[in-house]
Amino acid sequence: MDARTRILSRIGHALKERPKALLPEHPHAPPSANPLDLFLKRLAENGAEGHLLGEERARKLLGELSQGLPGAAYGRGVPASFRLLPELPPEEAPLGVSWALFAVAETGTVALSSEDGRRAQLLPPVHLVLVEEGRVYPSLLEALLDLKTLPSALGLHSGPSKSADIGQVMVKGVHGPGRLVVAVLQGSW
Repeated sequence: MDARTRILSRIGHALKERPKALLPEHPHAPPSANPLDLFLKRLAENGAEGHLLGEERARKLLGELSQGLPGAAYGRGVPASFRLLPELPPEEAPLGVSWALFAVAETGTVALSSEDGRRAQLLPPVHLVLVEEGRVYPSLLEALLDLKTLPSALGLHSGPSKSADIGQVMVKGVHGPGRLVVAVLQGSW
């Protein structure tokens, strides 16, 4: 008997009398018939802002967010029509703009590819994420099954950055943007 088999046998013997662990209940109600409504609701519960907009209104929102700012950091996937401000390095930009691969309704999460540029997603204090309406899925599993290729890393963002590591006091914007705004773009892209 090799070492691996002996070790697994001892573990199996030690766990034989232990009761089986029960899986927790699903934290959310089953997704509604409209994943978009659930997505926007979950975003708000997570402390983020969500908007369902056409392209023109989305550009207007970007203009409102960037009013008085010297520039923005853009992810590589952001279309030219949304690059309204001069481009700044992410460490200097007060606003980051990214294009999401997809969004998940049950958790209010946007999925961002590392190939889009993680620094533009994490360094600016305000982050605007653009996601196509047709890329809002009821669950993470459905979104991943529909994804043709997986990037080298996938960032799942479910609200503004927050931490209570020090003194158990909740602070926003410690490990990333303190404000997350998601524009769900209507129509075809």
